[in-house]
Formats: sequence, structure tokens, C-alpha cells
Amino acid sequence: MEKERVMAKSHHLRMDDRKVLTLTGISDVDSFDEKEVIAYTDWGELTVLGSHLQITKWNRENGDMALEGKVDSLTYTENRQKGGFFSRLFR
Repeated sequence: MEKERVMAKSHHLRMDDRKVLTLTGISDVDSFDEKEVIAYTDWGELTVLGSHLQITKWNRENGDMALEGKVDSLTYTENRQKGGFFSRLFR
């Protein structure tokens, strides 16, 4: 398991005043609405819960994403399935 983590893509997040969340290392987005955003990273599935959430930036090539709204929680779980919303949409 540790060997997998060494080879994983770098992932960072920065939150400003619980209103703006900037992320790197996002490989895909599974789903999103104004209360929940589910994104995939090499470090696990990231679920962002809040209110009035909007994806304001999403660059699939370099994995950069920005969210705005009120962020209530960030939760990581092991990746369930590769290929999220955008990969299904653009097949």
C-alpha cells in the first residue's frame, strides 16, 4: 500500500474562510450539486459537503479545481470506482 502512495499524483487543498476551496490533483468528478461535490484523487475519493457549492474552475488536464460556497465538511474514502461524471459524459 505504501508503494502505491509514493507513486500517487500530488494532491493539495486550500480553503479560505470556508468559502473558497482550491484543489490540485483531482483526476475526475463523480457528481456535484449545490450541497455535495464528489471528486477523485489518487489519495481517495473526496466528498465536499456544504451549501451553495459551485465549481468555478475545473481543468481536467492538470487536475486543478476551485469551489465556492459554504464548506461544511471534507471527507476522504478509498476510491470506489474510476471514471466519474465527466468521463462518462465525454466518452
